[in-house]
Amino acid sequence: MTAFLVDWLNLLVRWSHLIVGIGWIGTSFYFIALDFQLRKREAMPPGVYGTAWLVHGGGFYNVEKYLVAPPALPPDLIWYKWDAYLTWVTGVSLLILQYYWNARQYLIDPSVLQMAPSEAVTISLMSLAAGWLIYDGLCRSALIRWPALLALATFALILAAAYAYTHIYSGRGAFIHVGAFIGTIMAVNVFGVIIPNQRKIVAALMAGEAPDPRLGQTGKQRSLHNNYLTLPVLLMMVSNHYPELTGHPHGWLVVALVVVAGASVRHFINRHDAGDALGRFWWTLPLGAAAILALVVMTAPRQTDEGAVIDDATAMAIVEKHCTMCHAARPTHPNIAEPPKGVVLTSVADLRRYADAVTRQAVASNAMPLGNETGMTTAERAELGAWLAHP
Repeated sequence: MTAFLVDWLNLLVRWSHLIVGIGWIGTSFYFIALDFQLRKREAMPPGVYGTAWLVHGGGFYNVEKYLVAPPALPPDLIWYKWDAYLTWVTGVSLLILQYYWNARQYLIDPSVLQMAPSEAVTISLMSLAAGWLIYDGLCRSALIRWPALLALATFALILAAAYAYTHIYSGRGAFIHVGAFIGTIMAVNVFGVIIPNQRKIVAALMAGEAPDPRLGQTGKQRSLHNNYLTLPVLLMMVSNHYPELTGHPHGWLVVALVVVAGASVRHFINRHDAGDALGRFWWTLPLGAAAILALVVMTAPRQTDEGAVIDDATAMAIVEKHCTMCHAARPTHPNIAEPPKGVVLTSVADLRRYADAVTRQAVASNAMPLGNETGMTTAERAELGAWLAHP
């Protein structure tokens, strides 16, 4: 019953995470596109940086952006913050429910690093906090004068985290932590920099003082960073469904290519929205395509030496030892209430029916068993793979 209730809680939190995440991403994409599309026009009000005319839903909108802030603020000023806050809160809640609660299955892989669940959780929390502190330090350093170098330093930080995670956690655990690492940076950018800076601007206006323009500039920089990190973090969050990603022996390099592909596509969209000539940013799509092609080639099924030819009984013995505790009509695993994805592996016919899935999850990668808690050996994977390949 406990597993059933936890599953429902997981589903509801995941649903909430999707809802608020869509809201946050939508406002990020909208405001960055709007910022790039602002135009200077004749007879603009004092202090206005640019304006944009928009059409949507049968109506027309005229938006003005002030360089720092208007001389007076309306009482109904709208703040965009709760979607970002709640995306992080629901994301961490999912991390707790899915990975901390079941650390031995989803987070720890003894073949990568032997550790207790408490150690895995402690490393997780400390690394997420350290990631933000290092990133924030980079943004406050002299690199602020060179945006391209700052972007490269942030990229290097993400790769360093990915390399560390892939040498600490299981494949699934490593990739979800890269997503949480980036997502934490993005959320604290809003909570710790963008919104506080906006509050300082408002306080200065209320006091009849001129706001510091650097507050708005810093907020815009962090918002732009969030915008470029959105596409990579989205793929990290769904990576646990794809063992070809999480099971790759060089997962940190997979992360690097995902970041390059996502950021390249985002840069193309941003520069197109800004109205730049295509000749200035044409290279972004080929770069993104090259990164994706490299991902496909890297994660393609690898040819391995086939194991010894085994009979049906031996194949089923391997499956019963490592798989049926979860993949049975009534799982015996204490944390599994229903067979994952409805896959039941209690007969030779079942095993043949789901041969492709078993090959992907347990032969071509070590995604299954979760956390390899049953200690499935390389030899067993090869033998099962040879049996599946020769019906």
